[in-house]
Amino acid sequence: MNTISKRMFIQTMVLAASAIAALPVMAGGDVAAGKALYEGKGACTTCHGNKGEGDGPAAAALNPKPANFAKGDFRLDTDGDGKPGTDMDLANVIRQGAGKYGGNPAMPAHADLSEAEVADLIAYVRSLKQ
Repeated sequence: MNTISKRMFIQTMVLAASAIAALPVMAGGDVAAGKALYEGKGACTTCHGNKGEGDGPAAAALNPKPANFAKGDFRLDTDGDGKPGTDMDLANVIRQGAGKYGGNPAMPAHADLSEAEVADLIAYVRSLKQ
């Protein structure tokens, strides 16, 4: 392999590694485990409601209103890719709170959740869409 081919190969491998590293770990979360987090540790029902319709007991006092997961109502594009509500967007909001991205500051950061728990929570949120 000549020098140019080696350089191109290395550049291609670096780009591929970067793309793989950027892929969200969220794929393949467990819906049942996510439901348990949603209803328990995550306390999501307080604002988003039992069915994810954005109608939890605290929702009436919030502006902006909580996302309606049943409609797939996602407003935040946390990674600037022009597509609000991607798995990466959801993971960022879960981990760092909505206020950081222009959403309601009442949505707390959940940095205490593991990668697997975030994946599970995203899987459950996705399952709520009707």
